Amino acid sequence: MPLESSPENPQPLRVIAQEVKSWVERLGPVWVSGQIIELQRRQGPTQFLTLRDTLAEVSVRISTTAAVLDVAGPLSEGATVAAWVKPTVWTKSGQLTYQCQDIRPLGEGRLLAQIEQRKRMLQAEGLFDRALKKRLPFLPREIGLVTAKDSAAERDVVQHVTRRWPGAVIRIQYAQMQGVTSVQQVVEALERLDKSPEVDVVVVARGGGSLEDLLPFSDESLVRTVYAMRTPVVSAIGHESDTPILDLVADARASTPTDAARLVVPDVNEEGRGVAETRRRLRTALASRIDADRLALAALRARPVLGDPSGPVRVHRERLEELRARARRAVRFRIREEAAHVASSVARVRAMSPQATLERGYVILAAGDGTTVTRVADLNVGDDLLAHLADGTATLEVRDLQPTEENDA
Repeated sequence: MPLESSPENPQPLRVIAQEVKSWVERLGPVWVSGQIIELQRRQGPTQFLTLRDTLAEVSVRISTTAAVLDVAGPLSEGATVAAWVKPTVWTKSGQLTYQCQDIRPLGEGRLLAQIEQRKRMLQAEGLFDRALKKRLPFLPREIGLVTAKDSAAERDVVQHVTRRWPGAVIRIQYAQMQGVTSVQQVVEALERLDKSPEVDVVVVARGGGSLEDLLPFSDESLVRTVYAMRTPVVSAIGHESDTPILDLVADARASTPTDAARLVVPDVNEEGRGVAETRRRLRTALASRIDADRLALAALRARPVLGDPSGPVRVHRERLEELRARARRAVRFRIREEAAHVASSVARVRAMSPQATLERGYVILAAGDGTTVTRVADLNVGDDLLAHLADGTATLEVRDLQPTEENDA
């Protein structure tokens, strides 16, 4: 029932605000659809966004939490969502607001949210680790191609591969590239190519399409099959803006099927130019090395030792002869010095010998017992003496003794 009031008996504002809050909250939580026209993310638990009706010019401001937005997946302005909101009134300001307890993308947004959730799960398992990516071969023996029969993707890959490398061998496995059987057919084609030892790289090619058309290439079973393959895989799905999960798990990503040809085979013209440039540089290097060695050889030949190989021997021979002559002169000089020294020594020895004294007229007298007689006092008249002369000996008899005065004293 309406509240009674009058100018004399007005109702308190708090009562009215509380009544309005009660009336509004009788609606309870309700699911509504709308388009996000403004999304404000900020620090803190409370977040705000503005929803607008898809047909009428009606928009409301909604408050929610960061956890609700994180569970919803990637949301952006312009996305259509279903929100579980509860209308309420803030009694302090009387402002009508809507509290969102759950939000879910609709249409493509729902699909993108599912793909994003699957992508996070696979990334957490390490399927996108760059360290696990296999290197593509420089020149594969055979190139495996998984694509739709008679498709533009098949034509682009084959034409550009054969144009870049005419001798390339392409083994094609056809599969439905969209629809309910696409995942199974692509998986079977990949497994057949992976079992062939001649296939060195596999290209999965499709010429783009809508989000729904590319859903098979974000399928979990297909992604896990590519991850388990021993053969490197190149993803060539769609165009630059298309990013299915297959692009993340593949060993290489091509922006288009045409770009895939550039990744799997080299350009024969570029390689020919590279070989020609390498040969030119090799010739230049060899010519430079030969010129350097020729100059070094000329410098060696210009040296005197090579111009006259016997010259050093002759120089050393002359030096040896000079040393030998000096040695002979030194030896002769030393012999003369030693001979003169010996002669001088011999002369001194001879001058001091008893024989020299005898030759000067002196006589050495010896008694009968052989002792040398030097004093008159040691003799008696009639003694026999042996006189040693320069040329022999003589026996003498003492007849008279005449001592000198000095001896007498």
